[in-house]
Amino acid sequence: MNKIIQSTLKTLRKSELLLNNLSDEELCDTSIPPYHSSIGSHLRHILDFYDCIFNIQSGNKIDLTARSRNKDVEVKCSCANEYLNSIIDRIKQVSYEMDDKVTVIDDLGLGKIEMQYTFSAVFSQANSHTIHHYAIINYLIDSLGIDFKDEDFGYNPTTPKVTALN
Repeated sequence: MNKIIQSTLKTLRKSELLLNNLSDEELCDTSIPPYHSSIGSHLRHILDFYDCIFNIQSGNKIDLTARSRNKDVEVKCSCANEYLNSIIDRIKQVSYEMDDKVTVIDDLGLGKIEMQYTFSAVFSQANSHTIHHYAIINYLIDSLGIDFKDEDFGYNPTTPKVTALN
């Protein structure tokens, strides 16, 4: 299996651990300022990104703006787990040639644009995007006082480890 796919699966499995330690109430809690987003909204957003990759349009186009935005994923751990497992299963079955070109459609702030990627690049972006949202989720977890122990959750692998001072 390709290393990018292996890394992606390793990263996404952290969502599994998280969901197994949350209640539905914690998943959808929007009480933390300044954005009042929920853990569930970030998980749904992460999974929607991957779902877009698998909904390739004709002409080998991936539209990252065509998100499903299933609100049940944001409020029910069972729905989030189902969505996560379906994404993981699809990733395990990836048969794309990672160096093949694909056109990615996204809105970077000035309307939709098309960009040339490889499948490697789009999966790499998805993995980094996931870690970025895990960092936000980690902030929410801490602010909500949720007991979730994963020292690497929300940290990019290249982030230097902080050592405790004696």
